[in-house]
Amino acid sequence: MSNSKKTDKEEVRLMKGNEAIAHAAIRCGCDGYFGYPITPQSEIMETLMEQEPWNTTGMVVLQAESETSSINMVYGAACCGKKSMTSSSSPGVSLMQEGISYIACAELPCVIVNVMRGGPGLGTIQPSQADYYQSVKGGGHGDYKLITLAPASVQEMADHTVLAFELAFKYCTPALILADGVIGQMMEKVILPPFQPRLTEDEIRKNTPWATLGKPANRKPNIITSLSLEAEEMEAINLRLQAKYREIEKNEVMFEEFSCEDAEYLVVAFGTSARVCQKAVEMARSEGIKAGLLRPITLFPFPTIALSNYADKVKGMLTVEMNAGQMVDDVRLAVNGRVPVEFYGRMGGIVPAPDEVLEALKTKIVKNN
Repeated sequence: MSNSKKTDKEEVRLMKGNEAIAHAAIRCGCDGYFGYPITPQSEIMETLMEQEPWNTTGMVVLQAESETSSINMVYGAACCGKKSMTSSSSPGVSLMQEGISYIACAELPCVIVNVMRGGPGLGTIQPSQADYYQSVKGGGHGDYKLITLAPASVQEMADHTVLAFELAFKYCTPALILADGVIGQMMEKVILPPFQPRLTEDEIRKNTPWATLGKPANRKPNIITSLSLEAEEMEAINLRLQAKYREIEKNEVMFEEFSCEDAEYLVVAFGTSARVCQKAVEMARSEGIKAGLLRPITLFPFPTIALSNYADKVKGMLTVEMNAGQMVDDVRLAVNGRVPVEFYGRMGGIVPAPDEVLEALKTKIVKNN
């Protein structure tokens, strides 16, 4: 199919973060989206259905009967070298865990979007960041990890969709966009990415030689699986995966620093929490407290080295999250006891306010250092 709406001109739109993901997926040449509705991410599939990309780019958009079905459809499309993706929210991603583990072991590229809501259980439809462990550590069974991007704006929701596909195919591994309900639902201006053509079957065969696309006469059968009955073979697969993760950690770390040049106290936060903390840092500075903010953009690979370097420069760190304390464990591992690391969080779908963060910074860090 031809791209009848294709244009090289930058397009600035006002839209929700979820809508930005949908538009970016169409424009970056996604071949197939398979999903199931759940608040607060349903607009991703709704926008795709509204845009009808099957008429313009040839992209398949399908509502599966469940999250379990949708991740396995992604698995099948990924086996064929296609750009495939799904999206869900916290309980739905829990149902996808087995399939994600299979895809990771089979070393296939795909994109998964998790717009987090409060839990445990069905929880609330309000925003949360309590899926950090599930997403970054690889919530399914086995020793695997997911490239995890944490957008903090609608613009990054679009940009990270393109980047997630690039990284997934670069390393033949699933990539996850871990947003929270605020980023998914908020409206901001966004510059949409230019259209990229979808690959032809011949280009897929050339660029993804591992893909299963039938068996030409001169080609050996290609079987993609995550099963090995021999312990030695399974260990070899795991060693290969771990080597890949070390390569990702070496090359793909992304983070943002705000007012860190002379900081005596460092706040660490991602997503919506980072937006709140930026204001809190400004408030602290106005009171003479030299605070800075480090925002991890990649949660895996985590900016361990950057945080380790700050351990020799600051008097203390405060990790702020919309959960009971998850990323704080990685911050503490990074600094290895060289500087105090405290935590402040809200749960159940409550977003912390800047004055709460400032008060936590004063009482937990500044007062004691």
